[in-house]
Amino acid sequence: MWYHKPAINEALLQSLPNLMIVASSGVGIDHLDLKLLSRYGVKVSNTPFVVSTDTAELGMALILASSRRLVEGHEMAVSPDTEYFPADWLGVEVSGATVGIVGMGTIGYKVAERAKAFEMNILYHNRSQRPKEEECAVGAVYCKKIDDLLQQSDFVLLAVNLTPQTLKLIGKRELELMKPTATLINISRGLVVDQDALVEALQNKVIKAAALDVTYPEPLPRDHPLLKLKNVIITPHIGSATKKTRWVMMEEMTESIEAGLAGLPIPREVL
Repeated sequence: MWYHKPAINEALLQSLPNLMIVASSGVGIDHLDLKLLSRYGVKVSNTPFVVSTDTAELGMALILASSRRLVEGHEMAVSPDTEYFPADWLGVEVSGATVGIVGMGTIGYKVAERAKAFEMNILYHNRSQRPKEEECAVGAVYCKKIDDLLQQSDFVLLAVNLTPQTLKLIGKRELELMKPTATLINISRGLVVDQDALVEALQNKVIKAAALDVTYPEPLPRDHPLLKLKNVIITPHIGSATKKTRWVMMEEMTESIEAGLAGLPIPREVL
């Protein structure tokens, strides 16, 4: 499966009585009904680890692009109407700023490693606290309550899996807790954010900006208000989109399929 296609529903499973395994690209499995697949005796694999470095790099790229207003700057530089560059057109510094990482799994931790190199202060919220030695390695401070992280962060970066608990995790209340100078970065899943609340927050300057690699749906309808806002950067779900990573993902999916067909233990099986 690439890009969640084909849809694995009961009709498809009934039409494929010999189906043994579904190999899904990427780390997210929110598009799969694991109970339904299990009922039909179908196993599932994904590619959770190979995507983490690329996705973390994109998260850092979105922090930098939004802070220095790179997309707006490019548009200004190439516009046929530009006669001069205004001296008061300014971004904000990343060095010394605080990034709050929501979801300190493999991807979140790799973001922290990169943020440390940019001399950022690092807060994180996670279901469980990381070991002290891992915190010290990147200088990260644990926030047991997400509210504490939201109130203190200049950049809030979302790196959680989509689950019933994280569905619309960031809504109107959470956005209002953030600083009016803060930027929301989402490299997880679009449905982790209440998009209607985000549009309202951006329009009313409740927060300063957003940089999103994920939305719902994907792509957004061409008349969606997020596409019209100057303080938003949207990329087309490219967290793992490098040549090397996509090649390795395909190799891992093939390995899982071959193991499943041979009745062997499946690498990276989703249980």
